[in-house]
Amino acid sequence: MATRRTRPQELDAEHRNALPDATFAFPRVRKEPLTDAAHVRNAIARFDQVRDVTDRERDEAFRRIERAAHKFGVQMTESRWQELGKPSATKKSSDKPRTPTKAELAASPRAQRSKAELYAEARRRHVKGRSTMTKDALLRVLQRG
Repeated sequence: MATRRTRPQELDAEHRNALPDATFAFPRVRKEPLTDAAHVRNAIARFDQVRDVTDRERDEAFRRIERAAHKFGVQMTESRWQELGKPSATKKSSDKPRTPTKAELAASPRAQRSKAELYAEARRRHVKGRSTMTKDALLRVLQRG
């Protein structure tokens, strides 16, 4: 039987199941194993994605992650678990322009125009790939500006 090839930091199901509960940041739900530096960094990045845990469990998990980070030489800038998983001041998700919903696109004045009219406007604006776009795609491209 062939075995699945894994990277050194990757745990397959058999090895993960064999780990003791104390190895996990969240032992009750067996989430975020802290077996090496890569897994510690992953636990920090995904901390806020763990579901069905109490604030007390998060507090304990943060302490476990801090200990593991120290053990494996991973630097942590956060001092409280509430800071994990939040966008930093320089990286705000609200900085990216939001894609308009279909309802917003349908309500726009351009939505009332035919595909041929939208195509002509895209041609005037030198939009690349316009010949293969659907009406919705043309609306989105023209909406962006």
